[in-house]
Amino acid sequence: MVVQHNLSAMNANRMLNLTTSAQSKSTEKLSSGYKINRAADDAAGLSISEKMRKQIKGLTQASSNAQDGVSAVQTAEGALTEVHSMLQRMNELAVQSSNGTNSQTDRKAIQDEIDQLTSEIDRVSETTKFNETYLLKGDATKTDTAYFMESKYNVTGGIYAEGSDTEITTAEDLEKAIKDGKKLYTAAYNKANNPQTADKIAVKGKDYAYVTKLYDKNGKEVSAQNIQDSKNADGTAADNYYTSNAGLAGKNATPPTNMEIEKDAAKNFTKGYEVNGSISFNLHVGADSADDNKIAVKIESMSAKGIGVYGLKVDTEDDATAAIDRIAEAVQKVSSQRSTLGAAQNRLEHTIANLDNVVENTTSAESRIRDTDMAQEMVNYSKNNILAQAGQSMLAQANQSNQGVLSLLQ
Repeated sequence: MVVQHNLSAMNANRMLNLTTSAQSKSTEKLSSGYKINRAADDAAGLSISEKMRKQIKGLTQASSNAQDGVSAVQTAEGALTEVHSMLQRMNELAVQSSNGTNSQTDRKAIQDEIDQLTSEIDRVSETTKFNETYLLKGDATKTDTAYFMESKYNVTGGIYAEGSDTEITTAEDLEKAIKDGKKLYTAAYNKANNPQTADKIAVKGKDYAYVTKLYDKNGKEVSAQNIQDSKNADGTAADNYYTSNAGLAGKNATPPTNMEIEKDAAKNFTKGYEVNGSISFNLHVGADSADDNKIAVKIESMSAKGIGVYGLKVDTEDDATAAIDRIAEAVQKVSSQRSTLGAAQNRLEHTIANLDNVVENTTSAESRIRDTDMAQEMVNYSKNNILAQAGQSMLAQANQSNQGVLSLLQ
């Protein structure tokens, strides 16, 4: 028997320390809810868990980004709903004004309403914004030239205003002569021998044409930009003339099926305005920096100039008739933009659903790594609690074992 070293007590104490340490860890896990509270608990698990946490938090914010994007798109699309309504009213007014039963006073009243609607379209474009970002007025740092058909009369050559010996060579001069109430003749005025007789009066649709559209040699409608660039509808170089009606005319067709306008003269039919370029913004809808985690939203300038109704005139029958086509094109532009925004919103809603699903499943995986299984850990805690009590009891017994030495010393 020895007294310097009580090996039984040392063993009991060592085991009690192990149990106490395990019991302390169980208490920490039960109180925190995490089974990984420090890297020492599970070094590999901690690394995996933190990467998952990064993804979860990034995707959660990405879902919020996409929801903000939906709100922005809805704001723009809602404003364009009203623009559509105003264009439909403008179309009604243009059709009304194009009717021959209206007086000039009637048409002036119609023009006043058209002007007000045009101003309101501009106001909506200038003021619609989301979080201080203007959505519909475009980007003033990027400008484009938007062309549209403005001049409505095709001079076919040899047309003279009443009392004038100067040939009308531009659409603007012809329009002015008509608005001034001048008769048009296919012969020049001459004081000595005036040939401007009744049989020389120019006839609309024969000697001059009222047109709002032009067509290339293939019978395809050309845009104002095509005319400016002297191009056919398919982008190839135009021949020397466009025509005022769809379908092949033939240079010497008899009777003529349409009017022919030389390509350089046709440029008088178009007018261009400087229009703000489109705005675009990217929505970051992923947890990583990859480019495919961005969704671009692009919105064209939806001002009166941008959609092509700036300076719209309906105060004459011909102006009102021409305005109908311009309004129709504006309605199509707004429809196209609304369609684009609607498609973007649908895409974002799918994106949000996918992001939320990924967050949920990744959170589930991270939980299995990091969260405490409370039932299992409670079993461990109860076990360690019993072992701790047993260890304390055994340590007490081991400490008492040396008392037997005293009997040898009596």
